[in-house]
Amino acid sequence: MSCDADCRKREIYRVTFVGLVVNLVLSLLKLAAGVVGRSGAMVADAVHSFSDLATDIVVIAFARISAKPRDTDHDYGHGKYETLATIIISIALGVVGAGILVNSIRGIRTVIDGGLLPRPGAVALVAAAVSILVKEILYRYTVRVGRRIDSPSVVANAWHHRSDALSSLGTLLGIGCAFFLGDKWRIADPIAALIVSVFIFKIAFDLIRTGLGELLEQSLPEEVEKEILGIVAANPRVREPHNLRTRRIGAAIAIEVHVRMDGKMTVEESHELTVDIEQRLRERFGEGTMIAIHVEPVKC
Repeated sequence: MSCDADCRKREIYRVTFVGLVVNLVLSLLKLAAGVVGRSGAMVADAVHSFSDLATDIVVIAFARISAKPRDTDHDYGHGKYETLATIIISIALGVVGAGILVNSIRGIRTVIDGGLLPRPGAVALVAAAVSILVKEILYRYTVRVGRRIDSPSVVANAWHHRSDALSSLGTLLGIGCAFFLGDKWRIADPIAALIVSVFIFKIAFDLIRTGLGELLEQSLPEEVEKEILGIVAANPRVREPHNLRTRRIGAAIAIEVHVRMDGKMTVEESHELTVDIEQRLRERFGEGTMIAIHVEPVKC
């Protein structure tokens, strides 16, 4: 295993373990506040936080696998396992969003049918405010690390943290209205939760679309491919780069391209040119970039 891969794995472990500890403590506190404060919304919010624990465990487990070097069964390494972790997390987000949606609709129907939702206690209000602050800090910390080490599963987990913050925001608004504005305003709790569930579904959809695109060998964005062709053709002795193929493999990318060179060049000269191209591509896209260059001779 390279030093870079080992350092990256340690970073993933560190940021995810911090999230796991915070989620465990916060989930227990929110559950206690929901029970003591007679707030169904806070209990549901606590369940949402518990779901974050599961995704933290998924990230830790898949980070170990994806950091393994290539072997006889995986010529391109194990980066796709991290992509798989991203999809699992996005599915978990969708399930959480569906649960919040069902609970919110149930609460709205209760009020419409003439029922009365319970008035939450002040402890639930305080717990929701603390949850928003803590989870937003955790999101910012996690997404910053995820983007620095280019880990899609860590970034996905960061969005799971933010979805919890959004859920707590809806809970805070609902509890606040029910606590301060009287019986008629208690419907604000499930309405806010319904709106939050829509945001969670949007996040889950974006993450799973990206993950499936990688698993299905989707090409890199057009602007990135144009940049790659520009780097390949930067040397005037390299002509007409074509048949470019790109894809993402976890945190790394794979590049295959055909180039034309003077047919009178020696093998050593053409090899030096391809090595130069590879070095410049790795300087731009990382040492883990997988590159294959096919040389075609042309008459001058």
